[in-house]
Amino acid sequence: MAKKKVAAKKKKAGKKKSVPKKKKAAVKKTAAKKSVRRKAASGKKVARKKAATSKKKKAARSVAASAKPKLGRARVSGDSKLEQMFLKDYEARQIFEFLNVATLKELEQYGPEEIAARLTAPMLQTVNRIRKALALNNRTLKDDEEFATKFLKTFAQQRDPG
Repeated sequence: MAKKKVAAKKKKAGKKKSVPKKKKAAVKKTAAKKSVRRKAASGKKVARKKAATSKKKKAARSVAASAKPKLGRARVSGDSKLEQMFLKDYEARQIFEFLNVATLKELEQYGPEEIAARLTAPMLQTVNRIRKALALNNRTLKDDEEFATKFLKTFAQQRDPG
C-alpha cells in the first residue's frame, strides 16, 4: 500500500500544471521583490518607487481616516423629511422651521455652532435693545450699570458731535 502512495506522489510531482497569466505576473512580482531584498541586504542602493508611493498613499489614507471618523453607511437617506424623523420633538421642529430646512441634506449644511448662533442672535439683539431703552430712561438691569454709563456717554457724543 505504501509503495502505491509513493509512486502516486512521484507522478504528481513530475506533472506541471499550466499557470494562468495573472498568477505568473504575481510570481514575477514576488521574485522581483526578493531580488530587490537580496540587493538591499548586500548593501547596494535600490530605487523603490512603487514601495515609496504605496507607503505615501497608505499614510495619506491613515491621516484622512484619523481626521474624519467614518460612521459607516447611513441608516436614513438624505432626502428624508425632518418632520417625520423628529415627530415627537416639538422644539427640534421649531428649529428646523426657523432655519427653513425640510430635509436631512439641508440640515447637514449647518454646523452646531452656526445653528446656535443663528438661534441666539435675535434674542441677543432684543436684550441689547432692552438695555439701551432702559439706559435712555436712566434705568438698568441687575448688575448692568457699567453698560448703561458707557452707552449714555456714546449716545451723548453722537448727539452733540462738537
